[in-house]
Amino acid sequence: MFGLLVLLFFLFLLFVAAPQIRKMLAFEMCTSTVQLPGKVAIVTGADVGIGKETAKELARRGARVYLACRNVQKGELAAREIQAVTGNQQVLVRKLDLADTKCIRAFAKDFLAEEEHLHILINNAGVMMCPYSKTADGFEMHIGVNHLGHFLLTHLLLEKLKDSAPSRVINLSSLGHHLGRIHFHNLQGEKFYHSGLAYCHSKLANILFTRELAKRLQGSGVTTYSVHPGTVSSELFRHSSVMKCMCWLFSYFLKTPQQGAQTSLYCALTEGLEVLNGSHFSECKVTWVSAQARNETIARRLWDVSCDLLGLPVDQ
Repeated sequence: MFGLLVLLFFLFLLFVAAPQIRKMLAFEMCTSTVQLPGKVAIVTGADVGIGKETAKELARRGARVYLACRNVQKGELAAREIQAVTGNQQVLVRKLDLADTKCIRAFAKDFLAEEEHLHILINNAGVMMCPYSKTADGFEMHIGVNHLGHFLLTHLLLEKLKDSAPSRVINLSSLGHHLGRIHFHNLQGEKFYHSGLAYCHSKLANILFTRELAKRLQGSGVTTYSVHPGTVSSELFRHSSVMKCMCWLFSYFLKTPQQGAQTSLYCALTEGLEVLNGSHFSECKVTWVSAQARNETIARRLWDVSCDLLGLPVDQ
């Protein structure tokens, strides 16, 4: 019993208390006044939570916004809500299951045929603390959805982003990346697995991908940023009874999805951010990352391994 109490206290400090103390001391809003008429944006996981609030604000500013959702029915409900609130009817729903590379490729193929431009790609969707399971392609669920799914999607849309430059890619990561490690001998969790750590590993992968992508896109007019949105009351905790209980107990101190969307919006909208290409943001400002997240050798190797797993050319 004492051990359980210690664990709960640690989780409280890590995921609730510390982030909320920072939030209360220095909570920031995106203050950009940039408008987006004629611009095209994709937000993954935009049917609920941070993704929906991000898509809503982009629509409010006049963008044509694609809600890329696994659950199309929930996506349609979100789209109607956004259309009603913003008056923007250019809010479209498309099927995207990041746990299935065939679905990702189909989404990208249809989008490329439908749209001439893509100015903003926000890789927002994710899973957290899932019991051990695999994607349709046999990848461990966290690394498969949170990293490999968005890695593939970004690659498939990269030429469109370049043709539409200046354009931006925003990858949602987490403070949890500090606990992450990239174990190439256990990338799929075959040898050992912990659901909480698997999430952290995948969030570290998001930052490494962002930094390596920024290097490879230099001079292209496409810039990329990773984001820690804060501790937000959302459906992300649905696989963990402990975390759901804690979120209920301390819901007053958690960010709302609208608040959680602010740093994503800041990175998508703020003018002059190109000089910070590849940086990691929290509370609408650059923040530090772990030593692992700054390791260029690991970033390059993760890129190569990801390409190999997904059947992509390494130099793309």
